[in-house]
Amino acid sequence: MKNFNLDYLQTFVAVIRHGSFSAAAERLDLSQPAVSQQIRQLERSLGAPLVERTGRRARATAAGQELLGHAAQIEAAVDAAVAAVARRGGSAAGRVRLGTGATACIFLLPAVLKDLRKRFPALEITVSTGNTAEIIKAVEDNLLDVGLVTMPVAGRMFDITPVLDDEFVLLAPPGMALPAKVTAATLADLPVLLFEPGGNTRRIADDWFARAGVRLAPVMSLGSVEAIKELVAAGLGCAILPGMAVPQGKLKGGVTVRALSPRLHRRLAVVIRRDKRLHAGLSDVVRSLQALGK
Repeated sequence: MKNFNLDYLQTFVAVIRHGSFSAAAERLDLSQPAVSQQIRQLERSLGAPLVERTGRRARATAAGQELLGHAAQIEAAVDAAVAAVARRGGSAAGRVRLGTGATACIFLLPAVLKDLRKRFPALEITVSTGNTAEIIKAVEDNLLDVGLVTMPVAGRMFDITPVLDDEFVLLAPPGMALPAKVTAATLADLPVLLFEPGGNTRRIADDWFARAGVRLAPVMSLGSVEAIKELVAAGLGCAILPGMAVPQGKLKGGVTVRALSPRLHRRLAVVIRRDKRLHAGLSDVVRSLQALGK
């Protein structure tokens, strides 16, 4: 037991929750061999096999089920211990696992994380990126402590706090002629780049076109906002992007930004489990995220 590692426990929970070593590796941003090695070391420290493979699916053994039943209590006890020490020391400490979208990670979080780092140098924050569905599932499974995601989000187990409205805009390449009002019908005749399907960012854009009766076939769909901006600058088409991804004065020469008609927004929210124990560090992170829209 002296070699029991809490990170390996988290990896074990991820393997069982997601049903495979590869899915857990992707979720935790680890290599599959690293996940396998951590499980082997956890099994060695506990002296029992914890995971068995049935076909392509990983399942908990009887011993693994026992450990899974204690995992949440172990984490809660560790959080409580860290919070108690932090109160005595007068500063926030411990680990906070935050999940958000790639755009928010690039354009919103740096200032927040810089401020938290300055105020709480002992606080360890890990950030994972994904679409809203992935982040919400990880919060539900207790693989993440808090999420900053695009609404809508539903679930009685969640405490959901809307924090920020982000208006979508059109990026147009140099020389592209646009009318006074940029409507869905306008864009139907232009080459348009959109974010890849599967996330709320793409769904919001698709719904905007659908409400106008336009069935748009984008010339390209990409998973990177920065890649889309580069392609627009290269003249490959225009793009609908969240406004936070288009900081004024930082676009390549000739690229223009236009409002959409009707206006299009998305709302970001902070999501946390209602039963989550808020140790001092997590409380500070949640408060900082909830202050984004102020």
